[in-house]
Amino acid sequence: MNKLIIAYLALISILAAVITIIDKINAKTDSRRIPEDFLLTLGLLGGALSEYITMKLIRHKTRHNKFMVGLPVLLLIQITIIAGLWIYTQRG
Repeated sequence: MNKLIIAYLALISILAAVITIIDKINAKTDSRRIPEDFLLTLGLLGGALSEYITMKLIRHKTRHNKFMVGLPVLLLIQITIIAGLWIYTQRG
């Protein structure tokens, strides 16, 4: 089960980073953009850390508070849930 969770998180993290890069490229070339709601959903589904790091590295959407504040908040919530689940499973 743990390997499945790690594989999922790796996949969603890679996907979030790639989609963010694609959106940056599309922004520069006036191509069709990735909806912001979709980018935030990727963060919600576990890609918050990789998406945030990618945005900072490529300087994409760094002026949007919903990303520069929202993604770290999502990450803190995710860490809290993971830590809580880990503590809960260690007790039994």
